Amino acid sequence: MKRPGMPNPDPAAFIKANLPISPVPAIPEICLHTAGPASGLWRLSGRREADPPPYWAYPWAGGAVLARHLLDRPEIVVGRRVLDLGAGSGLVAIAAAKAGAATVTAVDIDANAIAAIGLNAATNGVNIVAVAADIIGDSPPETDLLVVGDLFYDPGLALRVMAFLRRCQARGIEVLIGDPERAYLPQDEFRRIATHAVADFGAGKGGKTVQAVVFSLSGNS
Repeated sequence: MKRPGMPNPDPAAFIKANLPISPVPAIPEICLHTAGPASGLWRLSGRREADPPPYWAYPWAGGAVLARHLLDRPEIVVGRRVLDLGAGSGLVAIAAAKAGAATVTAVDIDANAIAAIGLNAATNGVNIVAVAADIIGDSPPETDLLVVGDLFYDPGLALRVMAFLRRCQARGIEVLIGDPERAYLPQDEFRRIATHAVADFGAGKGGKTVQAVVFSLSGNS
């Protein structure tokens, strides 16, 4: 146990030592550093031992369904600039890179996620630019495709994300969303593209298989 006043461990070193690499369920093409019962993530994040684990430590269903879809339909990303918003582990960004995207940027507000993305990208032999930032209050980024996995779990965040996605769409950016139809997903704003059975480690699912959906914003092709 970390003594009071001691700094948190180096994220990359901690992830390497405590989160083993394993294939993602239903996406064997991709391997990630994934937390297990003995990972002790609370030591890295400065949380209490009983707190829920951080987003980036597991593949959530929204990211998993997008990753599966991009690998199955590489023509969606081939030669295009892709930005993964709320990238977490980097799963969707890695899938985009493997499917042939010209460039891939992964954005997350958690510095530990950025460390995980770097390690996971190296594990999968792809190049990803990882950026620690909250961009949803900003102008649309310079990208061709915006991918958003599982960002509709909180009502306030969902409203901010939708406003950002609409601004991106108005700028001509294609938007794809992956989500297992969580409570705050405004489904009337979206069009269903595909459905896949994937494991969901988020929202207390503990890896249970769920049907998750790939959506586009209404009006996108």
